[in-house]
Amino acid sequence: MSSNRAPNGLEAAFLANRERLLRFLRARGAGDAAEDLLHEVWLKISTAAVGPVAAPVAYLYRTADLLMIDRYRSERQARRRDKDWSEAAATVPGVSDAPSGERVLIARDHARLVAEALDALGPRPAAIFRRHRIDGVQQRQVAEEFGVSLSTVESDLRRAYRAVLEVRERIDEA
Repeated sequence: MSSNRAPNGLEAAFLANRERLLRFLRARGAGDAAEDLLHEVWLKISTAAVGPVAAPVAYLYRTADLLMIDRYRSERQARRRDKDWSEAAATVPGVSDAPSGERVLIARDHARLVAEALDALGPRPAAIFRRHRIDGVQQRQVAEEFGVSLSTVESDLRRAYRAVLEVRERIDEA
């Protein structure tokens, strides 16, 4: 409510019946959202250009009820949309979404080739690459852990990226 003006009749009725409206919303199933809904009622009545209302308390209850119904419908629609999306993205019945045995073997072979290429760089560059790219540790922290400068970490990462890229190119050519 704005402090520059006195509340109109509807706002005064809201302020006088706030606790009753809150109990009404909770009894109708609003639960934790009751306070939010009550705030929405206040926003509606304080910003709308409403003329004189013959039964302000009934008007407030009806407004609160309609807002609760709108929220319920919105949440139900969101749940339905999420369910529909999950079903649409789901796998075909009877068909596994797991990779085939052949794909698993190929992926293991590629991972072995990358590991060999990294290990060929030496223990520090391989460990720095794994710590940064696989463990997700920032370069500055990796430098501190290995007792090297940040530029050394960057240099080792460049070498590792180059080695991984060469493996990828060899795989793509095959």
